[in-house]
Amino acid sequence: MTDFTVDDEGFRFDGKPVRLLSGALHYFRVHEEQWGHRLAMLAAMGLNCVETYVPWNLHEPREGELRDVGALGRFLDAVERAGLWAIVRPGPYICAEWENGGLPVWVTGRFGRRVRTRDAEYRAVVERWFRELLPQVVERQVVRGGPVILVQAENEYGSFGSDAVYLEWLAGLLRECGVTVPLFTSDGPEDHMLTGGSVPGLLATANFGSGAREGFAVLRRHQPKGPLMCMEFWCGWFDHWGAEPVLRDAEEAAGALREILECGASVNIYMAHGGTNFAGWAGANRGGPLQDGEFQPTVTSYDYDAPVDEYGRATEKFHLFRKVLEGYAEGPLPALPPEPRGLAGPVRAELTGWAGLGDVTEALGDPETESGVPPTFEELGVDRGLVRYRVAVPGPRQAYPLGASGLRDRAVVYVDGVRAGVLTEESGTLPEPVAGPAEVELWVESLGRVNYGPRLGEPKGVTGGVLHERQYLHGVRARGLRLDAFEAPGAVAAVPFGPVEAAAGAGDAGRTGLFRGAFPVEGAAGLGHAGLELPGWTRGFVWVNGFCLGRYWSAGPQRILYVPGPVLREGANEVWVLELEDAGEPWVELGPGAPVRTGTPGVVQP
Repeated sequence: MTDFTVDDEGFRFDGKPVRLLSGALHYFRVHEEQWGHRLAMLAAMGLNCVETYVPWNLHEPREGELRDVGALGRFLDAVERAGLWAIVRPGPYICAEWENGGLPVWVTGRFGRRVRTRDAEYRAVVERWFRELLPQVVERQVVRGGPVILVQAENEYGSFGSDAVYLEWLAGLLRECGVTVPLFTSDGPEDHMLTGGSVPGLLATANFGSGAREGFAVLRRHQPKGPLMCMEFWCGWFDHWGAEPVLRDAEEAAGALREILECGASVNIYMAHGGTNFAGWAGANRGGPLQDGEFQPTVTSYDYDAPVDEYGRATEKFHLFRKVLEGYAEGPLPALPPEPRGLAGPVRAELTGWAGLGDVTEALGDPETESGVPPTFEELGVDRGLVRYRVAVPGPRQAYPLGASGLRDRAVVYVDGVRAGVLTEESGTLPEPVAGPAEVELWVESLGRVNYGPRLGEPKGVTGGVLHERQYLHGVRARGLRLDAFEAPGAVAAVPFGPVEAAAGAGDAGRTGLFRGAFPVEGAAGLGHAGLELPGWTRGFVWVNGFCLGRYWSAGPQRILYVPGPVLREGANEVWVLELEDAGEPWVELGPGAPVRTGTPGVVQP
């Protein structure tokens, strides 16, 4: 019987010592038809294992509404076909720069600060989820002939809390559900993180981007024996909207990888291939040393400056890592699979139809509610998307400043149908005062929920109230427009499109709305990817053939959205653009996408 164990000396496979050379690749950030190619790239780089998180909110966006939970099992089957082992990190919290750290909004909205603690009601919903998810992991454990060799309990818990009762309960739940492979935890190499996040009897691992000898020395103070492993070797970093791109020198990263291996340790390269935050699932961070400061939303691309780029291509970092890793391989490394073929371009998609944002919301939005104070996104059941708040300013009264307290994250405001400004968390008052009577609309978008730190799970929307001078305005009507409302087959057919020329004649209302058009593709079979650009457009979402590519934003640094080749089809292809702030000329452009990274100038990740 095949087995994988951990003892005082290290990892063992059927009794023989092994070193894990793993790379992170998240199945939910890669189109399923491209899993095989990306896994082959990891094997060609010299890896023998792949690691993935599991985002609970992707699979249960609303309580009891399960969506494609079996995707994890299909991915693990693909891992087995690729000849790799698998490390599974099921959470329930995952961070991962993913919306809400993977926790569903119905969980954080209900339990608030009780999440990730021993709270009995929180534990009950976690247990129900794990009993639904874990059978596909259990039946694919290495002892049953599958690829799964390690499973994580929680994730970087020492960066959040110190509830040992909760962690020990969660480890016990994994065992109750049938997980027999070794369990582990992962935390930063700092005493307070390792004391807060470790569980007696479970392998502790460390996460860092450099300084392996120092990091492992700290780990050894807490775990004197057993294998050393860097569970997240940060070979790159992620980007935030409105900030400079963050890149890491390839030679320096290869040297840091070499140092880990020279310590005799195992490693998981985070990320080996990052992929994409499709469909608005990108998370956000808070700035400052304690992660409780400025709001920093994460971009759609999760390229991560990884050795295999967002388009599935080998970078300079890939080839340098391969040279390091081949020195630890048992035989010759596999050849690289063929590089994905990009769309020949440019191809212009003319946008010929338009529907105003109000009409789109009437067709696809949730029912409108009315309450004394503005409901949060959580109270409305909106995870990704926007909410239209409407409230009356009584009159007659003189002009006073009007704003929104506790705004998260961005609102386009209209007063009596005329665009009055854009509000943010930092600038929550309109530039011009408002007299009464008046009708006010605030179109509020969540730019991604915080995925790390003490402000995990904070609510979205107008979390305080709409203020006219010091007076709250009550009697607020709210209607959500969820991104997944566009996913239902034929849903967009209910939108009353008119000619795109109507947007130009609609005044301020024509600056936003849903635009649609088409573009041709020849030779779609076997196409690896395309890149989509929206020059002159401001902020919103794009779909190609009903597949949501994610958010675009003129704030940068990302300018090109990745289009997976399997989404494209021979002949006519349809594109939808949901512009939330200020539309550009009625066309978008497609081409082969961003060039392969050949150097890494820029800001070095922390």
